[in-house]
Amino acid sequence: MNIGLIIVGDEILSGRRQDKHLAKVIELLSARGMQLAWARYVGDDRPLITEALRHAFASGDLVFSCGGIGATPDDHTRQCAAAALGRELSLHPEARALIVDRMRDVAAEQGVAFEPDRADNVHRLNMGMFPQGAAIIANPYNKIPGFSVDHVHFVPGFPVMAWPMIESLLDGPYARLHGGQRQVERSVIVFGAMEATLTPLMEAVEARYPEVRVFSLPSVDHPTWGRHIDLGVKGAPDTLDAPFEMLRAGLLAAGAQLGPEMVR
Repeated sequence: MNIGLIIVGDEILSGRRQDKHLAKVIELLSARGMQLAWARYVGDDRPLITEALRHAFASGDLVFSCGGIGATPDDHTRQCAAAALGRELSLHPEARALIVDRMRDVAAEQGVAFEPDRADNVHRLNMGMFPQGAAIIANPYNKIPGFSVDHVHFVPGFPVMAWPMIESLLDGPYARLHGGQRQVERSVIVFGAMEATLTPLMEAVEARYPEVRVFSLPSVDHPTWGRHIDLGVKGAPDTLDAPFEMLRAGLLAAGAQLGPEMVR
């Protein structure tokens, strides 16, 4: 199962806020032997969000979508999820109860009477309008839930809420996937070579060992090694020894100057 990430919000694309979700999700997955296959940033545009979610639902991938599930005019994710699925939005009963609990808590904290029929409180119930058939994702920060439809999971844009919610999914229904995508890299620093001249060797390694992937990361101004290529193979831990030795032998045969070897 591939894993994808959708991050929604104009504020990310305009630079008003720096995205923190991508790095954190990669970290959460890596700690569990899992790996992100793709990520997509989308502004607050309903057609674009709907297109991204339609792809997510059709992909069969495990997908996390961060942002846009509030109830202000610039929050569109709930409506776009319904449109992508061809379903109606409806007030989820568990979500309603949790939102009411949250509103009651806030009133108590402020020392005022709880008025569930007040206009702003009624409006807050829109945060529980999910596509029909959705399941809730508990929010340990303030009780306002996210929601899931099959393998696509929707959480708020706030990291303090989103990250524990994603962790609960990874350690709950997706615990069975832990370790199933663990990847290791073995590489060597190559000096004085051009990628074009190394491409036939890289292709030969992948052809003989299709279970691994060869990578080439050139650098022109590294503070320690200067101009060089970080050349290696990545895959499951028990698959790398033979392809790496083939790669290293091919480099030596070509007269390449080799530097440090690394395992990540």
